[in-house]
Amino acid sequence: MTPATEPDWYSRERAPGGKPRVLVIGAGVGGLSTGCYAQMSGARTRILEKHVLPGGCCTAWARDGYLFDYCIEWLIGTGTDNDAARIWRELGALDGKTVTNFESFNTVVGADGRSVTFYNDPDRLERHLLDLSPADARPIRSFCRDLRRFLDINLYPFLTPPPLRTARERLGLLRTVLPAFPLFWRTAATSMETFCGRLQDPLLRRAFPFIFFQDHEVFPLLPYLFNMAGAYHGNAGFPQGGSLGLSRSVEERYTSLGGRIDYRTRVERILVERDRAIGVELRDGTRRYADHIVSACDGHTTIYGLLGGRYTGPTVDRLYTEMLHEPELVYPGVVSAFVGLAGDVDAAVPHSTTYLLPPRDSAALPAVRQDSLVVQVRSRYCESFAPPGRSVLHCTYFSDFAYWQTLRHTDRRAYRARKLQVAEFVRMFLERHHPGIGERIEVIDVASPATMQRYTGNHRGSILGWKSFTPAEDLAKKLVNRDRMRLPGLSGFSMTGQWVGGGGLIRTASAGRFAAQFLCEEMGLTFRAEPSPGAGPWHRGKLGRLPQLEARPTHRPARGQT
Repeated sequence: MTPATEPDWYSRERAPGGKPRVLVIGAGVGGLSTGCYAQMSGARTRILEKHVLPGGCCTAWARDGYLFDYCIEWLIGTGTDNDAARIWRELGALDGKTVTNFESFNTVVGADGRSVTFYNDPDRLERHLLDLSPADARPIRSFCRDLRRFLDINLYPFLTPPPLRTARERLGLLRTVLPAFPLFWRTAATSMETFCGRLQDPLLRRAFPFIFFQDHEVFPLLPYLFNMAGAYHGNAGFPQGGSLGLSRSVEERYTSLGGRIDYRTRVERILVERDRAIGVELRDGTRRYADHIVSACDGHTTIYGLLGGRYTGPTVDRLYTEMLHEPELVYPGVVSAFVGLAGDVDAAVPHSTTYLLPPRDSAALPAVRQDSLVVQVRSRYCESFAPPGRSVLHCTYFSDFAYWQTLRHTDRRAYRARKLQVAEFVRMFLERHHPGIGERIEVIDVASPATMQRYTGNHRGSILGWKSFTPAEDLAKKLVNRDRMRLPGLSGFSMTGQWVGGGGLIRTASAGRFAAQFLCEEMGLTFRAEPSPGAGPWHRGKLGRLPQLEARPTHRPARGQT
């Protein structure tokens, strides 16, 4: 795009009679969602993305014929007749796609080999847990009774930000919330740690926090029950095409609405004049102007990098100078080891398993945080993740960003050696649990939290931003409910994405919808949202050309190596 071909974006003044111009920084799901809804509502938008692909963290990469899918483990909104599903229909995210649903959320295996499977069906779950530990009948029946109650709740308040809800919307929300309020209050007030303290069986006591694969530490019971109930109803499945497939579908929806994404376009700073954002300056010195700027990239980068820290206040300062550095309030980074192997994985192996590691194994994994390793058979989620006759596993663990970033900056050789150490551990671990699998491994590809930050810009490689059910999330909600996604003292600007709306793809997509609604109020536009007309059956070609990421070194064991 040049001044000759797009003069309006290079001029401070909008063309006479032209539509309001909106520049969006970042083509992650939050930025794409903002662009889609702004286009539907009559604005003219451009998205500026530093990478070569859409999606941000919602991505994948190719290696030796395999597709390594990084983001989605389950997606809220894959069902029907709820507001989360409505957002994905409006964004075209699931057009023409089938959805894979599993009977269980996760299986947890203790260091002694005992295992527990967390089925989504409360009756089956109760029978299974009671077989494992009859002595824990009372807390088991209590958990499963609450899960049954959540099956009757259809509450996904993602359509309208609280300040803009009409009286009718508020009344409808109250009608849903009030009958279930005692259930919400009790399960939100009961931490998983407290619940586990009531269990006698050592495996169950350790395993329950790992229903969501990793231990989310600060979570109460509510999110576990809510998501398991959603999975029971088919509303927490896995869309064919996976993470990048979803991002590509929303990208297609955006461009079909007249939007445009400029890739390999890095914004260096946001231009401000008289406390109003008027445009952006790119790395090459080019300036582009608009009537409103939306930042859908990393929150810390936006506030202290693109804006130089000039527009803050008590809420922003506390979030980004205090809470951002408290590990219990921010999601950590993840080490990912993708494994491509010849042949199929035994059908008896669960689609997702968390292994609780003994001290010897924990000591062998660089910078492991929770003494656990998640192993998912990703080729069961989507057949196209592996070539015919082959399979993909994804092995992950929470890890310390500083450890990896320091190594990468000070000793590249040691950094690569640690990644090879992860690859070798994974090969050894899989062989121990599934004898014979080692000689079938064709490739192991390791990505660290430093990889995540390098390619997405997410602060310290955090996978989801602020942790839910924490004071940090409560403060971030003020940026939406009170500040309307604005920064103090700055007009013509708003923020969206996971650092504002919360982690998880549906909340990020919803945050983009919220940003567009606030934009429409400011610009005098009527907010519009309509379902995508559909893009036809999904096929492999929809993913487009995939990048070869920095996740190397790749571990390539020789045939027969064990």
